[in-house]
Amino acid sequence: MSERHLASERVGQFFLETDGGRDRLEYTEYGTGDAWVVLLPGLLIPRRMHDHLARTLAANGAHVVTLDFLGHGRSDKPDDPFAYSVTSFARQVVALLDELGAGQAVIGGTSLGANVALEVAAIAPERVRGLIVEMPVLDNALEVAIVSFAPLLLGARVFPFAFSGLRFVTRRVPRGVVPWWIGIGLDTLDHKPGPLAAYVHGLFFGRVAPPASERRRIQAPTLVVGHPRDPLHPASDAEMVASELPNTTFVKATSILEWRRSPERLDLAATKFVLDCWRPARRTRRTAN
Repeated sequence: MSERHLASERVGQFFLETDGGRDRLEYTEYGTGDAWVVLLPGLLIPRRMHDHLARTLAANGAHVVTLDFLGHGRSDKPDDPFAYSVTSFARQVVALLDELGAGQAVIGGTSLGANVALEVAAIAPERVRGLIVEMPVLDNALEVAIVSFAPLLLGARVFPFAFSGLRFVTRRVPRGVVPWWIGIGLDTLDHKPGPLAAYVHGLFFGRVAPPASERRRIQAPTLVVGHPRDPLHPASDAEMVASELPNTTFVKATSILEWRRSPERLDLAATKFVLDCWRPARRTRRTAN
């Protein structure tokens, strides 16, 4: 592993032309160089959920970018359901790479971000140097996902004042006086009811991930991280992806909290994986049967 060093950080933005107009997306860039990594957040969660991992990877020589999809964090939040789908999020990642002049990147994501990473590999495989897929949401999570998020859609449509009131309260909590993860939770609740309903609607009725037939064609080296005892992100989905992709390393986390509270082991696995992806001569590829 390379020597750790302090890495620069900067916030950037770019614009996408869409059917609804011109939408702004925001990102944070860590480090420099050509060993690009893009980290993608979970459902409705801002990009700063990956601050720690981004800094760790950048300190070891990677050039890391964290992105707020449309509807997330500090990016625009249109109220058009057609603005939101895993495929549109994947196209936003490709547009980010174009904006940065990055030919390829290791694409990593958590939950929704994991599905988007797989989608990038399906629609633009030439742009993917490797994948980090943490707790994807696939076939075995369908029922729990519907039960979890259908009330969110219904509530935002029928009781918008409740969501506006919650947003009014959470925006007044200074982020600097609460623990980091609580601040991220507060940011996750900071959504206007109109865009929130559109977001959930778009994801519910759009493509949520590449189907198995497309996943099996993904050749990029992949690090899959699965968690036990998580019904929304069942370990069986992570294990299924690991068995489908021909060039996969599977790591079983002790729980959904390991990478948040005690990240050292998984940070080490991710850092080694990223560095190996950018050292092709040292990478061992396993061919499909």
